[in-house]
Amino acid sequence: MAVKRSSKKSKSRAAEFLQKPRGVIHPRVQKVGPEHFGIVCVDCAKARSKWMLTDFYGRVLVPPTEVAHNRVELAATVAQVRAALIQHDLRDCLVAVERTGRYHHPMKNTFAQADFDTRLVHPYSTKQFRQPANPDNKTDDTDLAAMQRAAVNGFALQEAAPSESWVQLQLCIRHRRDLVRKCSALACQIRQHLDAALPGYAACFDKLWESNVAFRLIRQFGSAGALVEQGVTGLCHYLRQEKVRFQERTLDTVVAWAKNAAAADIAGDLHRQIALANEDDRARKTLEITALERDIAHRLVQTPYVLLMSFPGINVVSAADFAGEMGPIENYAHHRGITGRAGLFPSRYQSDRVDHADGPLVRRANRALRAVILGIADNLMLCNVHFRQLAGLWKLAGKDPRKSHVKIASRFCRIAYHMVAGRQVFRHPSLRERGYILDKLLAFHLEHQTPYEQSLRDLHLATAQIPIKEHAAEAEPLAERMRTTRAFAKKGPQPLNEILAIVLARLGVGALPSIPSEEKDLT
Repeated sequence: MAVKRSSKKSKSRAAEFLQKPRGVIHPRVQKVGPEHFGIVCVDCAKARSKWMLTDFYGRVLVPPTEVAHNRVELAATVAQVRAALIQHDLRDCLVAVERTGRYHHPMKNTFAQADFDTRLVHPYSTKQFRQPANPDNKTDDTDLAAMQRAAVNGFALQEAAPSESWVQLQLCIRHRRDLVRKCSALACQIRQHLDAALPGYAACFDKLWESNVAFRLIRQFGSAGALVEQGVTGLCHYLRQEKVRFQERTLDTVVAWAKNAAAADIAGDLHRQIALANEDDRARKTLEITALERDIAHRLVQTPYVLLMSFPGINVVSAADFAGEMGPIENYAHHRGITGRAGLFPSRYQSDRVDHADGPLVRRANRALRAVILGIADNLMLCNVHFRQLAGLWKLAGKDPRKSHVKIASRFCRIAYHMVAGRQVFRHPSLRERGYILDKLLAFHLEHQTPYEQSLRDLHLATAQIPIKEHAAEAEPLAERMRTTRAFAKKGPQPLNEILAIVLARLGVGALPSIPSEEKDLT
């Protein structure tokens, strides 16, 4: 019986810790008394806000008052609140600010910097507490009254203040995501204008965006007739003069297309000019994305989320996206906190004997985090053997693909939480070999042509995040890469060899023995 009582007590304590809402203020109210506990409610707008002061019972002590978002009026508001606390003998106070896009930041920051307990009320909570009293009347004053009721019932929530480094990482990954979307939109527009100006020209190139000659040719020779007039010989001569690498068979394809090309649309030359202008814009944004990804990689290696790169199917960008939207792993007590915040669980409707417990995903969630996790699930289903086979088995069993998608996302969250919170690399019974963090990071910097000093700096920072017991395993692919580069080394500077030698030394692996010349010839 003693064991059962202990179990019940632990369950009650867990329920008390996990109860909702989590902005409970009743212990503080009991300590000073309800009539001595003040609640400042703030309804924010773009240029000004409205606030009022009440006690815990809802008795209005300072009526709704407008304040403009400037330094003088904000400071006067804080002084007015302090004077009212003394006048009405309020010994404790809470400031409840309604979250409103970015408009609530001036008021929230002002009260927080003045050492008030400042909390946020979600607009959804305000709406739910307003409707019973004022179902068809939505004003600033009724919103303030609803916010007071929400705060009394624990729906004024504290928000963990993120460090500047995490905010910068989040801004970088979101900016990169925005640039990628813009590049995709530009690519669609370019193809549309190209088809109008030169129907079928884009199909001459397997990889239009990676081609050195596709846009250079139509910039110099604006029509199919001009390309036919130049012929393969003329085009080759022009590209050699411009010192552009090309393959002659590509030019054969272009000239063959030009001889049978369909007529252009009306204003075809203007379509061509717009396509070239959009291509210039897309090329600039591509360079911005490359530079931004280097910066993102540098920020990622300073966090424990870099360990996720040992997860097969996770690269630098995926790990950084997840890290930026998650924030510090210390904010999550359990992996279910991740799936709960991302809304990766079904909605439920139950009434009497009716119970639909397997509805669609809940609507109210952190959509950005959910999108990142589901994107990672897409990558795992494509690049990770274990999860690809799981998805295939579930498909054969007739499972809903959407449900399989969410299941893989939830499994990733569970594994990722244990990796990042436990500061450990990927281990899974279904996979015999994990990914290697430093090898992936080095390949990333080689692809992005990162300068030598930046690559070495990021590799050092990543090494500091990897558990010491994993250093030997991380050194193996690097040592193999170094042997390969030595075997095929040419005369002249070899910065990659220098990087590898320094990183291997940092991992505790000594200098590699040189390969005898006769063995090098054999390789």
